[in-house]
Amino acid sequence: MPRPLMPRRLRRINKAVTNRVQGVYAPYLPPLAVIVHKGRTSGREYRTPVTAFRSGGRIIIGLPYGTDTDWVRNLLAAGRGGVERLGRVRRISGPRVLTAADAAELPSPIRPVTRYMDVLVADLDG
Repeated sequence: MPRPLMPRRLRRINKAVTNRVQGVYAPYLPPLAVIVHKGRTSGREYRTPVTAFRSGGRIIIGLPYGTDTDWVRNLLAAGRGGVERLGRVRRISGPRVLTAADAAELPSPIRPVTRYMDVLVADLDG
């Protein structure tokens, strides 16, 4: 599994500051999007800005901070969530993490990314 590209320190800063600012415009400005997920223990709804690409009936999100971030763990635990993109909220299901070994499942322009980071893939419902 690739090592996270971004250091933990930057992850904490982004969670406290940058995500709040990006959360305002991310739902409307591709390739940004907002992942809507529920906390594993709190049950509280959270909104996390990400860079996301659509491929057919799937959404593909790079994981520069690795797979141990709260939003990834929340989505994987729940098996579902939501994505707000282009001003529209859609449900997502079946989230899974793909690595370089799974790259054949990805569209060809995205495959090289898995050499540097894992990606999360989820099905768009409806």
